[in-house]
Order: sequence, then structure tokens, then C-alpha cells
Amino acid sequence: MPEWTIIGKIFIGVGLGIVALGVLLIALDRIPGLGSSLSWLGKLPGDISIKRENISFYFPIATSIVLSILLSLLFYILGWLFRR
Repeated sequence: MPEWTIIGKIFIGVGLGIVALGVLLIALDRIPGLGSSLSWLGKLPGDISIKRENISFYFPIATSIVLSILLSLLFYILGWLFRR
């Protein structure tokens, strides 16, 4: 079953990418001046935040749309580069 080895390699690559992103975010938080560079995430106009006495609800609609657009552009550019 050679197709299982390909799927396994894809999972390993995705996992390493997530770990690298996590390390990058931790490093950004510890470098003075760069920690606030991502502070806009989750605080855009259009994000729903409701706080009551016993409950707190948060739904980042605008942040989700912005991240979706940025990731779509990134994957489009990567696909265009690898097709060449």
C-alpha cells in the first residue's frame, strides 16, 4: 500500500508545519516590539463578543474572513509556483 506512505508523509509535514508555527508565535511574543504585531487578531470590528454574569461568548467572524482570504492567497501563490 504505497499510498499510505504518501499520506503518512503529508501528516508528518503538516504536523511539523504546525509545530513551526507554534514556535514562531511563542518567539514573537518574547521579542520586544514584535509581540504586539499580532494583537489585531481576534479584535477586529465584526467579531462578536458577549459577556454576561455567568457566561462569555466569542465568535471571531471578521478575523475568520481575513485569515481565510490570506490563506487562500498564500495557497494560490504556492500552487502557481509549484505548477511552473
